[in-house]
Amino acid sequence: MSPNLPPLNRFDLTDFELHCGTVLPHAQLAYRTYGTLNADRSNAILYPTSYGVVDADVAWLIGKNRILDPERYFIIAVNMLGNGASTSPSTLWDSFPDGNFPRISHVDNIAIQHRMIRETFGIERLALVYGWSMGAQQAYHWGALLPDHVARIFAICGTAKTSIHNWVFLDGLRAALKADPAWDGTRFTERPERGLRAFGRIYAGWALSQGFYRNRLFEDLGHETVESYLTAAWEPNFLHRDPHNLLSLIDTWQRCDISDNAHFGGDLSAALKAIRCPAVAMASTTDLYFRAHDIRAEAAAMTRATYAELDTLWGHRGGNPEFSSEDEAVVRASVRQLLAS
Repeated sequence: MSPNLPPLNRFDLTDFELHCGTVLPHAQLAYRTYGTLNADRSNAILYPTSYGVVDADVAWLIGKNRILDPERYFIIAVNMLGNGASTSPSTLWDSFPDGNFPRISHVDNIAIQHRMIRETFGIERLALVYGWSMGAQQAYHWGALLPDHVARIFAICGTAKTSIHNWVFLDGLRAALKADPAWDGTRFTERPERGLRAFGRIYAGWALSQGFYRNRLFEDLGHETVESYLTAAWEPNFLHRDPHNLLSLIDTWQRCDISDNAHFGGDLSAALKAIRCPAVAMASTTDLYFRAHDIRAEAAAMTRATYAELDTLWGHRGGNPEFSSEDEAVVRASVRQLLAS
C-alpha cells in the first residue's frame, strides 16, 4: 500500500434502495481519483475493486508506465460495496445489530457508481471500465445495464456470471470461516482468528496455479518454504479484514449474473449481447476458478468482444500482476491497444 495516495473521497446517498429491496437511509461510496479530467470529460477510467481488498491495496497499477496512466487519463478507483471502505456490514451495525445484513448485488455497485460519476464529475460516458476478478464482474454489469455510458471494457480473470464450480470454491471459504467457534449462527461474537487463518490458506491454493508451487515461485518473493509463504503472505491478507464483510462479498460474488435483474429477466444470452462496446475479455491460462473456457464462451456471445489469454504461472493472481513484470507488460500493452481503438 503506497503512503503517497491521493485523499479518499466519499459520495453520499440517502434512501438508497438495494436490488434486494432493502432501503438504506444512508449509503456511501469511497473512491480516489488520479490525473486530470479533460474539458469534454472524455478521458475517465473507472477502476472498481476486487474481492477482499480496498482501493489502496491495488493502487500499484496506476502510474506513469503502469497499466493505467494518470498522465493521460482521469482514473477513478472505486471501492465496492461490502469491502469495508464503502457501505458494508462493518459500517451497518447500528442499523442491523442482529447481523442480518442486507444482500448486496453488483446491480447496487453499478447504480451508486453511476450516480457518483454523473453527480460529482458530470461524466456521462466512461472511456474505459477496467476490472480484475470481481472488478471484471462489475465491468460487465456496466456494459450490459448502462451500455450508453461506457465506451470500452477491459475485463481480466472474471466472468459475467459465476460458474457452479466457482460457486463451490466460494462456499468452501464460507464454510471454513463459519467453522470458527466465534460464529453463533448469525454473526461472529468475537474475532474469528482461526477461521481467518484457514480462509487465507484455502485462498492460497486456489489463487495461484499448480505450476507456481511446482516451480517454487514463492522463493522469488523471499520465502524459503511454503509454510513461511502461507504464514507471512496469505494469513495476514485476511486477518485484518472484517469477517462479516468477507461473507457479504462472497454472497455478492456467488450471485453474480448480469442477467439477474428486471431488465433481462434471467436471459444471459440477451445480457451478453447487450454489451455492445469494444471489450477485451482476458483469461489467465492457469486461473483455477475463472476458467479460460468460461471467459472465452462469454466473449463469443458479446457483440464486439475480443478474447485474449495471459500465459502465466501466477493463476488468478496473474490478472493482478504486481509481482510479475512479464504479465504486467502483456496486460499494459493490451489495455493501451484497446484505448487506442
